Amino acid sequence: MINNQITIVVDAMGGDNAPLKTIKGVEIFLSKNINTKIILLGDKNIITKNLSKKNQLSNIEIIHTLDTVLEDDTASTIIRHRTNSSIGQGLDVIKNIKNSGFVSAGNTAALMILSRLKLGMIEGIDRPAICSVIPNKKDFSIMLDLGANVSVDAKNLLQFAVMGFCYHSILKPNKKPSIGLINIGTEDNKGLEFLREASELIQSSFLKDYFLGFIEPNKIASSECDIMISDGYTGNIMLKTAEGMSQFITNNLKEVFLKSFKNKFAFKILENDLKIFRDKINPDKYNGATFIGVNGTSFKSHGSASPYAFSCAIQNCFDFVKNKVNENIRENFKNI
Repeated sequence: MINNQITIVVDAMGGDNAPLKTIKGVEIFLSKNINTKIILLGDKNIITKNLSKKNQLSNIEIIHTLDTVLEDDTASTIIRHRTNSSIGQGLDVIKNIKNSGFVSAGNTAALMILSRLKLGMIEGIDRPAICSVIPNKKDFSIMLDLGANVSVDAKNLLQFAVMGFCYHSILKPNKKPSIGLINIGTEDNKGLEFLREASELIQSSFLKDYFLGFIEPNKIASSECDIMISDGYTGNIMLKTAEGMSQFITNNLKEVFLKSFKNKFAFKILENDLKIFRDKINPDKYNGATFIGVNGTSFKSHGSASPYAFSCAIQNCFDFVKNKVNENIRENFKNI
């Protein structure tokens, strides 16, 4: 193995149209990151048939697994019967490889449960959070939690804020970030009690100079806030609403420009600007959320992701490992 080489372990069997879409996603990623080691987990015969001949001879290893997590598996089923699935074995692999991460488009609950079970938690963190980059008016922000925890307390939100701060400091090392708590209003007396308590905890921590206070959901794309903190229930609803609105806008714009010859002509004039706008709000580009807080690197791709979107999830995992985000989190938790 090349010194300091990054290894990405991929659940080839997870999500819709697997393993075809996961393998194509891997091939897209490798076309830009040729020195990365890839380990695929799943049915070896099916994977080999879908791999291009070129990649069968390159830096791809296949680990044969038969057990796969089903979408309707309960938490107890996952813990008792799915620890040897492609997800479970993939997480076991990264525990023993330095500079490695895991990516799956499979069952979210299974990935969260098994990530915590197999990898454990970083010292000082009680719960993992689903953390992702989302587009805003200028470039992007970080948001967490996006669905790992239905209910949280104030201490959990403080921990989310610290982890978000660490991630952001790697992505934008030269920018002083702003941190906000998602709430129904910006006034100090608004919202549920645990949000008000979390606000007080953040203001009493080393993050106080970065804290804006409460931020309303209609501001998430304004670029006013770099790190947005939420409980998982609220964050997941916001994310899915934003993705749905993005698809609604792009689909309706397409219909408008196809309505008449005049509109088609107008499209040709605006084509370059519209492509920039489409790319800016394209959720495929931001695919791949990490279970931040676990003692390892575990990334979740959308189950319905396209091959390109899945390649973006792998890229985000690669960047997370390369930039040693978990090491930064461990160091910053010494300040709490």
